[in-house]
Amino acid sequence: MDVNVWVAYGLYLAWLVAGTGDFLCHRVTDLPHTSGVAESALHLLQLILLGSGMVLAMAFETTPLISLVLILLVMAHAAAGYVDTRTAFVRRRVILPIEQHLHSVLDMAPIVALANLLIATWPAAIDGGWHATLRTPALPWELWCAVLLPATLLCVVPALLELRAAVTASGRADFRQRRSP
Repeated sequence: MDVNVWVAYGLYLAWLVAGTGDFLCHRVTDLPHTSGVAESALHLLQLILLGSGMVLAMAFETTPLISLVLILLVMAHAAAGYVDTRTAFVRRRVILPIEQHLHSVLDMAPIVALANLLIATWPAAIDGGWHATLRTPALPWELWCAVLLPATLLCVVPALLELRAAVTASGRADFRQRRSP
């Protein structure tokens, strides 16, 4: 296998580890009791946006249509990231310096990955036409597992646990407010 593929995969794993680090920072700054469900839902939205992009890039040839959709997903992720940080700020959740640096990685990695994909596939993408064509042959199942399994374990599971904690904290806060005289 090409050394560039291994480097790209290593960078992908580093990006996922940065995501895990971000979720650990949320635990340290007590996200469930500060910015709560609102911020946690934005984290899931960001995962859905980029997860959709990953699946599209792996399932379809890079045509102008797929390229446009990927660009829009990355732009939507960036916008959701801004709203995410703004939500934390408005609700006075402390964003630690390490979390700010992790956000730099989380914000830039999708842009860099998309740029590399588009540069690598540009000649074919231009000639591909405005349609979606499944990859032929399909990418091997081992590659799908190598991409989706670490993402699930390092980011999706922590995001769902964070949302559960935020919903639980929200329910307890509502209960306390209803019981107070």
